[in-house]
Amino acid sequence: MNLGINGSNIIFIILTTFIATIILVPVMRKIAYHIGAVDYPGKHHINKEPVPTIGGIAVFFAFLLGYMIFARSSVEMISILIACFIIIFSLLLDDIKPLSAKAQLVGQIIACLVIILYGRITIDNFSLLGINLIFPSPIKEIITLVFMIAIINAIDLSDGLDGLCGGISIIYFVTVTLIAILLGKIGGIDTTISLLMIGGLLGFLVYNFPPAKIYLGNSGSNFVGLMIAITAVLGYKLATFTSLIIPLAILATPIIDVLFSIIRRGIQKKNPFTSPDKDHLHHQLLKMHFSKRSSLFIIYLINIFFSGVSIFYALGNVRNAIILYICLMVVFLFIVLKTEILFPKRKGVDHEKDKEEI
Repeated sequence: MNLGINGSNIIFIILTTFIATIILVPVMRKIAYHIGAVDYPGKHHINKEPVPTIGGIAVFFAFLLGYMIFARSSVEMISILIACFIIIFSLLLDDIKPLSAKAQLVGQIIACLVIILYGRITIDNFSLLGINLIFPSPIKEIITLVFMIAIINAIDLSDGLDGLCGGISIIYFVTVTLIAILLGKIGGIDTTISLLMIGGLLGFLVYNFPPAKIYLGNSGSNFVGLMIAITAVLGYKLATFTSLIIPLAILATPIIDVLFSIIRRGIQKKNPFTSPDKDHLHHQLLKMHFSKRSSLFIIYLINIFFSGVSIFYALGNVRNAIILYICLMVVFLFIVLKTEILFPKRKGVDHEKDKEEI
C-alpha cells in the first residue's frame, strides 16, 4: 500500500492539485449556472445571492489528476476511485435537484461498501488504554460502514459557512500528514490522499473564503467526507494513527456539532436527519454578532488545538494528551452551552444580523 511518496516531492504534489483546482473552479462555476446547480438565498441558507454549488467536483478532478501523476495502482486505490465516482455523481443529482435524505444515504452506503468489500479497507480492531478488541466478519464490515457514514455526514453538515468545510478538512489532512512525517510513515496511501486533498482544498478555498464565489455542494462535501473517512480507517490500519480516537479528536468540532444538532432536533420533536436549521455552531457565532470571517477563524482555532493535542497522542504522549483533550472538551462545551445550540429562541426573534468583514 506504499505509494512511493517522500519528503522531496510533497510540495510538488500539493502544488499540482492546488493549481489544477485554481484552473478548474471557474469552469465549474460556468457549468453550474448552465445545469442549474445553484444555491439560492432563503430557508437554512445564509448566502445573500445565488452561488454555484459544484466546486467540489473541481477538487475531485484535481485529486484524480494527482492520482494519475503520483500514485501507484492498487486494489485499495481502485476501490477508492470507484467510490469517489459513485459519491460524486449520485450527489451531483442532489446539487441540481434536491434528493430525499434516503436517496442520498443509499449513494453513501454503496460508495462505502465498494471500499469495504472490494478494497478490503476495514476497522479490524479497536485499542484504547490497554484494551484491544478484535472484530470478526461481518462485525468489522458493519462497524466500518457505520463509522464512515457518520464521518461523511458530519463533514457534510459542517458545510454551512463560507470556507468552513474546506478549512477544517485542510486542518485534518495537514495533521494526518504531520503525524505520518513524524512517525516515518510518509509513503502510506493515507498520506498520499491527504497531500492530494490539501492542494485541492487550498485551491478551492481561494474561491470559497468569505465572501464565497462557489460552494462545495453536496457532491463536494460528501466527497471530502469520504476522503476523510477513508484516511481515518487507513491511518489506523497502517498505524499512522495508534487509535481511532485520533481522527475523531481532530474532527471534534464537526462531530460535536452534529451530536448537538441531533439532540436539539430531538428536543424539538423533529427528525434529526431531515430537518435542517440555522442553529449549528457557525450560526450561533453569527447570532453573537461575530462576522463570517471571525466565526470561521474561531472554529479553525478550536480545530487546530484539537489537532495539536492529537499529534502528541500519536507520538506516544497518551496520558498528557488525554488530560489536554479533557481540558479542551470542557472549555469547548462551556463555550458552546453559552449559545442557543440546544435550546434556540422562538421563531421571529431576529438573529440574522452578521457582518461580512472582520
